[in-house]
Amino acid sequence: MRQTNLELDTTVSSAQHKSTFWKDIKRDKLLYLLLIPGIVYLLIFRYIPMYGVVIAFQDYNIIAGISGSVWVAFEQFERLFRTPNFSSIFMNTLIISSLKLLFGFPAPIILALLLNELRHMAFKRFTQSVIYLPHFISWVIFAGIIITFLNPVDGLFNYFIKQLGGQPISFLTSPDYFRSILVISDIYKEMGWGTIIYLAAMTGVRPDLYEAARIDGANRFKQMWHVTLPAIRPVILIMLILSLGNILEAGFLQIYLLYSPLVYDVADVIDTYVYRRGIQEANYSLATAAGLFKSIIALILIVTANKIVKKFGQDGLW
Repeated sequence: MRQTNLELDTTVSSAQHKSTFWKDIKRDKLLYLLLIPGIVYLLIFRYIPMYGVVIAFQDYNIIAGISGSVWVAFEQFERLFRTPNFSSIFMNTLIISSLKLLFGFPAPIILALLLNELRHMAFKRFTQSVIYLPHFISWVIFAGIIITFLNPVDGLFNYFIKQLGGQPISFLTSPDYFRSILVISDIYKEMGWGTIIYLAAMTGVRPDLYEAARIDGANRFKQMWHVTLPAIRPVILIMLILSLGNILEAGFLQIYLLYSPLVYDVADVIDTYVYRRGIQEANYSLATAAGLFKSIIALILIVTANKIVKKFGQDGLW
């Protein structure tokens, strides 16, 4: 009898939820209509292409197609891991991505905190516009600028080095400098754009918290440390979780446009390897296996980071 009542309560609750759901749709039908383009985009460009992942488990033949290609189970993954230089490629990817995360993740937070302290609104808007600008320059153009500036013959940096009595340095062909150039140029290009989310979060901080801090004798730095940063901590943690999911995204376009065989030892990453083997050599199955390997690691990192954040009592992604 008790079980019957429980089942009845569950059925009634489910019916009520469905009724509420359809009422919400009817009430906000115009807002739900606005969702349709986004949903269609996700279906066409994100979900339907997932079907192509099956070629990672095939000896894919472009003429036979997916349905006609031979299934080889995990043979492509075994080939990938047996590649002589795969360990070096994987470590390069991990090192470059980790350096970008270590130095690039705090950069927009610090910049947003500094911008938030500006009181002259005209100067603040001008500064924001200037630091946003590099984001809108494509890597093709940006890489051209970097190559021009670092040219060992007539580049600006080598001009100053020669004026100071030093010898010209070929930065982009030197393994000692190449990773630093990747990290610095990436931070410079994306740092300003990354401040948008943090500045938006700072607008939600209650002004009376700053007033209370000032009454307690807190200077501007202490207000940032004890009021602003704790207030935007949930946003910082969410952005950190999302960044960890991209730990193996070293930046294909940036590296591809700047590197050369002379720096393969420190710059060849999974994405550039996939491009050479998958696109140039038409080995699509091996390239897909490498991409799937990256995606699985990203999923594990996101889930793990989310659980750790929630264990410390903070809101995660889900």
